[in-house]
Parts: sequence; structure tokens; C-alpha cells
Amino acid sequence: MNTIALGELVLTNARMVLANEVVEGSLRVDGGIITDIGAPSRMGTDLDGDYLIPGLVELHTDHLETHYAPRPRVRWNPVAAVQAHDAQIAASGITTVFDAIRVGLDEHSDMGATEMQTLANAIAAGTKAGRLRAEHHIHLRCEVSAPDCLESFLMLKDDPQVRLASLMDHAPGQRQFASMDAYKTYYQGKLKMSDAALEDFTQRRNAESVAYAGPHRRAIAAACHDLGIVLASHDDATRDHVEEAVALGTEVAEFPTTMEAARASRQAGMAILMGGPNVVRGGSHSGNVSARALAEADLLDILSSDYIPFSMLQSAFSLADNVEGISLSRAIQLVTKRPAEAAGLADRGEIAVGKRADFVHVRVEDGIPIVLTVWRQGRRVI
Repeated sequence: MNTIALGELVLTNARMVLANEVVEGSLRVDGGIITDIGAPSRMGTDLDGDYLIPGLVELHTDHLETHYAPRPRVRWNPVAAVQAHDAQIAASGITTVFDAIRVGLDEHSDMGATEMQTLANAIAAGTKAGRLRAEHHIHLRCEVSAPDCLESFLMLKDDPQVRLASLMDHAPGQRQFASMDAYKTYYQGKLKMSDAALEDFTQRRNAESVAYAGPHRRAIAAACHDLGIVLASHDDATRDHVEEAVALGTEVAEFPTTMEAARASRQAGMAILMGGPNVVRGGSHSGNVSARALAEADLLDILSSDYIPFSMLQSAFSLADNVEGISLSRAIQLVTKRPAEAAGLADRGEIAVGKRADFVHVRVEDGIPIVLTVWRQGRRVI
């Protein structure tokens, strides 16, 4: 008789999205690990022919800060903020998340390094108490042109939750905002500055970039290598930017802004990460290179939710539907297997025997993937 033992999980009648194909069948989990993949079974939870995909692995989400600081000078309880963030992350199908925490702040930010430490502590407390649905790590977003960047990085670098750091420089006239028109539109819309105030702000930010960006990049990169923290570049726009990243030992190219930078990153062996919102919207909100264009050119390895958690899943299904040559299996790899590999998490990101039982039950309705159930290590969390 085919029975299910206590502590086992059997899912059946599923279209399982494996690394290289989609198969109909069932799988068995024991002790949080996939132990068997086979034909449909009479036993277990019937998924009604819906998709079963690996749990998503998110390397770059800025979403936690919006829960902690939802308005200027407004602060939410950090524990409550982490819980709310975690619930939204898990409901988007994300079972492993790298929460982005800023180090290095400009004069218009009302949050300092101590508050970043508060958020890191709240994540650690939630993990220790076992009340978080997703597995959380920390990604340090290092604004290297900010005077306090290195000091703030040193406060957080030894936290064992930190596994990834990106080196950013948002000074005007380069990288994300190579177009000053785009920079003006973004910052005047966000900060409501007059033309004169923006000009003064621009001059100060450029001077800080000249003074601090180079030394901070080198010091943080060296520390990351010593600590085993994966290093990412951010908004590279030129071959020179990529060569600088390569010299620092960078492994992930986050959000290259031009086709030139993406091609150079691929030639250098870096994993290319782009934002799900870019795919869903059909282009970059800053006017930079389209993620879909990179996918069509085979220059896309990882998709991140960036600022919309659900965009990871939505963008993967969108690429499978709209880009010739990208199968559903390949698209799902962009949000599961490939980011897991880039982060050094070889135990997850794929439906295969011996891998972690992190799954998402997905039904597609009117072209939109709907998350119905989420399991992490064989335990239902949504």
C-alpha cells in the first residue's frame, strides 16, 4: 500500500517546472528535502494540473525600508515592519530573500546607519524566533560616493546575515542617470527641489563622488573578499565601469544600463541581474536599456523584484510568453536556480531529488501567475 508517513509531503497532479523541462507528475518530500519525483500518484495533495515551481530566490529588494519608513520622518515598529515585509515577500512566491539595507546616505535621507542596524537586528530576531515565512539574508547597498559609506559598512559587515554587497554611485551624469534630464525629472519629482536647489545638490554630489567613490569601492571590495561576501556592481554603463568592477573581483552585474555594459559583463563572466519591473513595464523607468532586450540578446541571468515583490514571478512568466527562445523552464531559472547559484546557495532553486523542498503552487489566470500556496523546506508558509 502506498502511504504517506508522518512528516512527509506528497504533491501530485502538478505541472512541475524542472530545470530544463516541464513534466506532469508528483513529488515526495521528507525532512524538508525532495526525495522522489515521479508519475502522478493517488496519494497526496492534488494541485489540479497547476504549475509547481521552485521557491523564488530574491537577491535585491528595496522593499523592507518602505515598511519601516513609509513616509518622511515616520517610523514603524521594526519588528512589525519586518513581519509585514516578510508576509508580502512570501505571498509573492519568494522563499529566500536578500533584504537590501543602505549604507551611505545623502543629505536628503532622514535615516542613518543606526537605523539600518535596527532593521538588521529585527530580521535576526524574526529568524531566531522562527516567525518569518521566507529565509532572510542581508544585501548591503553601498552608496560609495556618500561620505559615511565606509563607516556605515564597517558597522554591519560582520553580521552573519550579510552575504551580498553592491557598490553603487548615484551621482548625477553617470550610470543610472547618465542623462541629466532623467536625473532632474526623478529628483525634482521626488524631492520637490527648485532648479537652483537641484544645481547646488548636483554639484555637491559630484564633488563627493570624486572624493569618496574610488577609495570606498576598493576598501569595501577588499573587506567583502576577506569575509566571503558576494560582490555586485550596480548600474554599470560603460566598458570602463565593467573593467573597474572586474578588477575589484565582482561576480554579479546589477542593472547594467546599456547594451555595451551588459555585453562586457557577460564577457567578464559576471552574472547579469535586471529588475522584474523593467520586464513587466516594457522598459526602464530611467530610460536605460530594456531587460527584455537583454533577454532577447541572451544577456540576462537573474531577475530581481527591485521595488515590486510580485514582479519577479510576473516577469518570468512574461518572458516565457513573449520572448522567442525562452521556455518557461529557462525563465523560471532566472528567479530560482540562477540567483541561488550566484549567492552560493547550491541546496535550492531547483525541483530535483536532494534539493530543498521550497515550492510555489501557481495558477495562471488571464496571463497573470497567481500564487496559491508556498512551502519552505516542506512546510507550508502561505
